[in-house]
Amino acid sequence: MSEKKIKNIFVNGPIEPAFIADSIAKHNSKTAIGGHSIFMGQVRKDEIEGKFVAAIEYTAYEDLALEKMHQIRKEIFDKYPLNCMHIYHSLGTVKTGEICLFVFTSSAHRKPAMSACNEVVDRLKAELPIWGKEIFEDETHQWKENI
Repeated sequence: MSEKKIKNIFVNGPIEPAFIADSIAKHNSKTAIGGHSIFMGQVRKDEIEGKFVAAIEYTAYEDLALEKMHQIRKEIFDKYPLNCMHIYHSLGTVKTGEICLFVFTSSAHRKPAMSACNEVVDRLKAELPIWGKEIFEDETHQWKENI
């Protein structure tokens, strides 16, 4: 069985595009991988009741979130033949247009990488104790619903 490299980490603020590019580039020497799937969640400038979102402030119950993330990773690795899985989620303030979630799965073939990536994203949004406070341009706020 291939070496399974698993990473997950909370990032303070936005996930920088250069970090994402570097993460992808590091896989060019891993010749057992034939397919990657990538999801990047970006903060949208939603209009809600006439106000525009300027940023989202993410908070988490970190110990519980890490424990749950490890459980999700294990279950995804048990279900799909993956070589690698990387998960990065922002904490703190992320402005509209910036990346707040980066999930990167790799496998010998494309379908397991794609299916695993989709399932990881769905489970993170549904199961992790991470909350987003939408900050509007007028500096008012509301708690975001995960959909």
